[in-house]
Amino acid sequence: MPELPEVETTVRGLARYLEGERLERVTLGRPDMRFPFPQGLAQSLTGAEVTRLGRRAKYGLVETDRGDTMVFHLGMSGRWRIDPEEPGKHDHLVLETAAHRFALNDPRRFGFVDLVRTTELGAWPPFAAMGPEPLGPDFTAAHLRAALAGRKQAIKLLLLDQRIVAGLGNIYVCEALWRAGIGPRKPAGGVSLAALARLVASVRAVLDEAIEAGGSTLRDFARPDGELGYFSKRFDVYGREGADCRRGDGGTVRRIVQGGRSTWYCPRCQH
Repeated sequence: MPELPEVETTVRGLARYLEGERLERVTLGRPDMRFPFPQGLAQSLTGAEVTRLGRRAKYGLVETDRGDTMVFHLGMSGRWRIDPEEPGKHDHLVLETAAHRFALNDPRRFGFVDLVRTTELGAWPPFAAMGPEPLGPDFTAAHLRAALAGRKQAIKLLLLDQRIVAGLGNIYVCEALWRAGIGPRKPAGGVSLAALARLVASVRAVLDEAIEAGGSTLRDFARPDGELGYFSKRFDVYGREGADCRRGDGGTVRRIVQGGRSTWYCPRCQH
């Protein structure tokens, strides 16, 4: 599934061509993806000017001058194609401006699209209870200390809780915990404020580096321009079971299962 850096990369790629442009034609290739397309989506967007592109957690946002925002989720295998040479079998939504064509392609159809009044985005059900953005000013050690106080669950699992911090996924949580030297099984309420400060810095750094690298390109993800991200070549622990720890401390990367998901970590340097 495309994670936060992949979605941010997608949004930035689309913004270069779509922001400030008017949608001259909107075409639906089918009535639904994971969920049905909103009723009247094409009519609402046709003729509208795209005023801003943004992101909330793992959702892309396309704001228009009509007071609506088209929210998209890429699901497991979704991506936007810019000016495809030929129509694709799995191009389920196509936006056209005077100069470009943008096709939302999703072979597995786990992605979806919704249309929300921009002023009501904060109350949209998936956003209503979300925590702060990990790259935003409200994601701090103090926030984590308050949110995790008294919690006995493993720190790894609670970092994946969207109510505590929005948009973090398995890859980048594993990487950030390694950088911060925090064991994934440590009870969240027992992590010191100093360690939480290291964790916040590590989360920001790993996300920034992944965005700069264009994402991790796991399975079917590619950027809108068709290029593949290469952050996966920099993974320190994710997917490296049995490899030497990159800190050179003599540790070996291990894999465990937490909450039904694999976790990779170094037991020597993560406590």
